[in-house]
Amino acid sequence: MKTMLRFTGLAGLLFASCTAAAATAPLGGDTAAVACEAAAADTLRDMRGKAAHEVQFVAAKRVVPPTAGDNVTLAGQGQYRARAGAAQAFNYTCSYDVQTGKASGVVLRENEAPAAAAEKPWEPDLTHVSPEACEAAAAAALKDQYPPAGAIRFQSDSRSLRRASNARTSLEGQGSLERVVGMNPAPFTYRCVFEASSGKVVSVQTRD
Repeated sequence: MKTMLRFTGLAGLLFASCTAAAATAPLGGDTAAVACEAAAADTLRDMRGKAAHEVQFVAAKRVVPPTAGDNVTLAGQGQYRARAGAAQAFNYTCSYDVQTGKASGVVLRENEAPAAAAEKPWEPDLTHVSPEACEAAAAAALKDQYPPAGAIRFQSDSRSLRRASNARTSLEGQGSLERVVGMNPAPFTYRCVFEASSGKVVSVQTRD
């Protein structure tokens, strides 16, 4: 009888010890991660307000070290949708108290946005640009403006190409004009716009 009482008492002691240990055991890593991510999201919204939308966390990037005490420091990554629509990534760290189940000490660090790809430089299609056609049209416009005009000269080294609206190309340059035969030449500038597909001069302007 005494032996049975001793065994029963020992079993009760072991059961009580196991129950107490279970009551004070640290919470699992998933519980800590959920608490820290909720705290990180709240901190982010406090910082960015309505500019932060669709806050998400990357489960694969969670770092939950083994629990060795009452406090656990977690780290992870996430992203949110900024007001401009672009995704903004961030890293966070957080302290989790396994006794109270509360997260605190959230530190956020937003990653720099990736540099936008450099825009490809504009390259004109020279097969559809004719300086001779442009200068002929400019000369005709000058003669209409100055019927008694004398010599009209174009400076080939002043030519420059630019992008025009509607995917067209413009040619600009300089020249000199005798408004009347025998007068001193006066400088002028000209600009032609070419149709990209055909190379046709669709407009010409001169200024002197």
